[in-house]
Amino acid sequence: MRPPTLPDPDLPDADLEEVTRAVIGCRACPRLVAWREEVAATKRAAYADETYWGRAVPGFGDPDAGVLVLGLAPAAHGANRTGRMFTGDRSGDWLYASLYRTGFANQPTSRSIDDGLVLSGAWITAPVRCAPPENKPTTDERDACAPFLDAELDLVPWRVIVALGAFAWAGALRHTGWAGRKPRFGHGAEAVLPDGRTLLGSYHVSQHNTFTGRLTEPMLDAVFLRARSMTATR
Repeated sequence: MRPPTLPDPDLPDADLEEVTRAVIGCRACPRLVAWREEVAATKRAAYADETYWGRAVPGFGDPDAGVLVLGLAPAAHGANRTGRMFTGDRSGDWLYASLYRTGFANQPTSRSIDDGLVLSGAWITAPVRCAPPENKPTTDERDACAPFLDAELDLVPWRVIVALGAFAWAGALRHTGWAGRKPRFGHGAEAVLPDGRTLLGSYHVSQHNTFTGRLTEPMLDAVFLRARSMTATR
């Protein structure tokens, strides 16, 4: 498994479009490639008439975003089907509805890659870009995807990362050069990163969390309103 080669974000000709193309063309992880393509071929019965994306999924949103939203990985029948992060599944229903309520999105739903959704002030991405079996990427698979997130962190002028879940929290700390004892993840947790920017924690918008009430709409909105207030005043 060899990590993809990306253009140096410090060079003037490096941009997010190049990163997007590199993500879509990536086949670095044999297990993930096999799984995403198997899911795309067999499909879920409810989507039997649809053509699945079946490739790695790039980041999405406002290239000038002050808030970077970090998840885990594409869902097998969500982003792996639609080609856009958190699109076409219940997790995305929760996330985009909250982004709409808090002023980051022009509409509360995200159904397909061409549904007219536009984000303002937010960029959505993940440490892993292919749908992993059982939502559990290996450490090697995570590391193979690292150049993509590194490039986005350099190219998007974010001031706040909202980490959806402990996996994203740990990834944000790792990618921003945290050294020493790591701050504990929790809903509403905050950490000042080595460069002075901020990491906010939120429970993941998974069905397990939303169906059980561990994560409620007011709880999620509060995190994004906090992120908005921090980017508006700095």
